Amino acid sequence: MENESTGRIWPLALIALVAIGAYAYSTVGIRFDPTRSRAVGGVEDIEALADRTDTNILFVVIDTLRAEHMSVYGYERETTPFMRTLADSGIRFDRHTAQSSWTKSSMASLWSSLNPIRSGVTKFNHVLPSDVRTPAEILAEAGFKTVGLYRNGWVHGYFGFDQGFEKYYRPAGVRVKGAVQKLRPNAQAFGTDELLVSDTIEFLRIHGHTSRWFLYLHLMDLHEYTYDDESAKFGNAVPDLYDNSLLRTDWVVSTIYEHLAKVGLLDETIVVVLSDHGEAFGERGYEGHARTVFPETTETPLIISLPFVLPSGVVVTERTTNLDVWPTLLDLLGLPDQGEIDGRSRREAILGAAEGGAPSEEAGDYSFAFLDENWGRPGSGRKAAVAVLEGKYRYVAGTDNGGRAFEMLLSTDDDEMEDQSDREPEIAERLRSEAQRHLESVPAFETETYDLDEIQLDQLRALGYELP
Repeated sequence: MENESTGRIWPLALIALVAIGAYAYSTVGIRFDPTRSRAVGGVEDIEALADRTDTNILFVVIDTLRAEHMSVYGYERETTPFMRTLADSGIRFDRHTAQSSWTKSSMASLWSSLNPIRSGVTKFNHVLPSDVRTPAEILAEAGFKTVGLYRNGWVHGYFGFDQGFEKYYRPAGVRVKGAVQKLRPNAQAFGTDELLVSDTIEFLRIHGHTSRWFLYLHLMDLHEYTYDDESAKFGNAVPDLYDNSLLRTDWVVSTIYEHLAKVGLLDETIVVVLSDHGEAFGERGYEGHARTVFPETTETPLIISLPFVLPSGVVVTERTTNLDVWPTLLDLLGLPDQGEIDGRSRREAILGAAEGGAPSEEAGDYSFAFLDENWGRPGSGRKAAVAVLEGKYRYVAGTDNGGRAFEMLLSTDDDEMEDQSDREPEIAERLRSEAQRHLESVPAFETETYDLDEIQLDQLRALGYELP
């Protein structure tokens, strides 16, 4: 059930500490060491997670986070110093893909472990089917306290995303401080991700040590290009402002993590950092997201920090997707699975990488991304944008800015910039056929819809989307 938070005044001391922390992080150069408060672990400790009864999950979705703009993924700017440190003592998935470039469809796939067509959530009024067995439901049945905090209206409870959560709400906003800048003039005037920091600290104060818990945080500042004076490091062009916002978001995540250490919960908590989609900056004539399924908008991060330190860090180099996230976490914890799904557990890949083994990726191991380009047009037919990934190749088909259909075969050999269809016609044809087969798949459950009123539509328009 949807639980809307009531307004409340932040403690002045918390605001002061947050401001001082931001200044120290960005200006003085203080970096939090996530190895503090955790023992050193290895393969045996990963295997033993299934036998533990004290493990919590902090699940952080950073909206609009493109892996290619993260220093932890090789970006030349130091945009994610904390997340780099987190990955260096945890698990980083090197080639990870979201299943759509639009939040609602992508998050439905994340929670259901089904590709967008199979989840049935491809239009603006679609609802996550009530028959989906969500991770929150599984965790609640296992005795976890389940709470979700979000700031993106596309994951509102009336779209079915509250299934399995004891409490699920959008924190009440306060007017944004003058020192915080936003690129988008139509972005929400109230609230930043510091709201989630405040509510997280309060949640941990009350429930941190009373039971096992699963806390889902959906951060939104990066989507809105929110930054402040301390994070304004990289310039004033659109990609620069995005990087400024990413640096600030990195600090927000570090603040939450440091609080876990302060209250003695690091050695009992799995922390997951990932995203619903990326962001384009005109590389192929497209800006933003929710328009195409090129790598700019679908290549996203996945970092998992365990309740112990992996001294050299573990890098999983096999291609993985957001469909695999919950099968992997549930498998690691020894919990029941979600039933018939499209994703699969990557536990063995983690163990293999931790032991120094070679990746086991094989031909025919396909991943998909999908977007109905008509997702915001009621009564319209499907206009499919689809990507099929296999090894170093990515087949992409859709409609360009001029309304013309296109298809391309991209390769990591040239950073996926030039069409390789003429050079590799057999591969192009095979992936084209696989794309067609994928488009012929059907929803796993009966499609459910929700009729949005004008106020709800306005709230979603405020995110920058064109809706009827």
